[in-house]
Amino acid sequence: MDSHAPESSSATQKITPAQPEWTISTSGHTPELHISGNWTIDEHVPLAFSSDALSAHDQSGSLAVDASKLGQWDSSLVSFLWSAKQVAAKEGLKLDISDLPEGVQSLSSLLPENPQPPAAPADKIHNPFRLSGAFTLSTLDEVGALTMLGLDTAQVSTKALSGRGGMRLRDLLANIFDAGPAALLIVSVVNFLIGAILAFVGAVQLQKFSADIYVANLVGIACVRELSAVMTAIIMAGRTGGAYAARIATMQGNEEIDALQVFGIPISSYILVPAVVSLMVMMPLLYLYGCVMSIFGGYVVSVGMLPDITGAGYMHQTFSAVSMSQFEFGFVKSIVFAIMIGLVSCRIGLKAGRSAADVGTAATSAVVVGIVGVITLDAIFAVIANALGI
Repeated sequence: MDSHAPESSSATQKITPAQPEWTISTSGHTPELHISGNWTIDEHVPLAFSSDALSAHDQSGSLAVDASKLGQWDSSLVSFLWSAKQVAAKEGLKLDISDLPEGVQSLSSLLPENPQPPAAPADKIHNPFRLSGAFTLSTLDEVGALTMLGLDTAQVSTKALSGRGGMRLRDLLANIFDAGPAALLIVSVVNFLIGAILAFVGAVQLQKFSADIYVANLVGIACVRELSAVMTAIIMAGRTGGAYAARIATMQGNEEIDALQVFGIPISSYILVPAVVSLMVMMPLLYLYGCVMSIFGGYVVSVGMLPDITGAGYMHQTFSAVSMSQFEFGFVKSIVFAIMIGLVSCRIGLKAGRSAADVGTAATSAVVVGIVGVITLDAIFAVIANALGI
């Protein structure tokens, strides 16, 4: 039987404690940082170095790191060493990490020398002149971009009508259907109710003066001159304009716009012209249809509510009160509204971001800007009509 005992490996094997620990010792006048244990995030390692750990040492030389008892490690060790480096720099010491594993040294070299300074607090007192100037410049810049987009669209439209443009007839017909027949229901309901409301309000007041028949004048002039064009344009801004902006913003996010530019396909002829032309074609027709529905709504309420008004008398009074110039004025306004809604919606879609949230933001912006633009243009037309005596 062999009496020799096996060699013990406990004397040569390095035993690494599991818990992460660090201590400071002094060899002569040089401090040394000893790191031991497993420095992983699961071991609840200290991520910050004590700010007063080096206060008792000389403010010269270097702070060496002893990693002979270091076990497993991850980025938490790098974070601790970076904290130690900042504290050592304040005490005039340089952190020496040459004894650490190569991976720790590589990650530590990627860290900045000093932490990022906090951002300066925003000035709570805003300069009104600066804000108004920035708003004016951005508005003028946007108006210029929208004007250039309109000129480009007009140029491509002229070529497309002559057969030399890049617009596809299929795209134009799809946009015409979406902007016209698909919107008949909501245009009918809204304009019918507008005419009925005007007739009801007018009847309540005009009955006091035995002027019931003039309800036809109120409904006819108000709807033909103002309300039918404005309400139809608002409907199209909310329904079609928002859809245009969302569609183009989605194409922007899917990089379809970039693909068109790479292949040399003009965006104006492929996207803008069908959208704007379809609105220009259908908006005047929807305006005329809205006028008919508004007058019909006033007709239903007046004949049903006022016993002294007959259907024939109401229609005769309407035709005598509303002249052809009122229809022409509303017709021109509807065309201008269509151009504005189409260009603004496409412009907002083209400048949208590339995320999914930007699609909803673009659609909302197109609706809001379209409605505000319609009302603003209507106010301008009212001033022009008053100056021309229409």
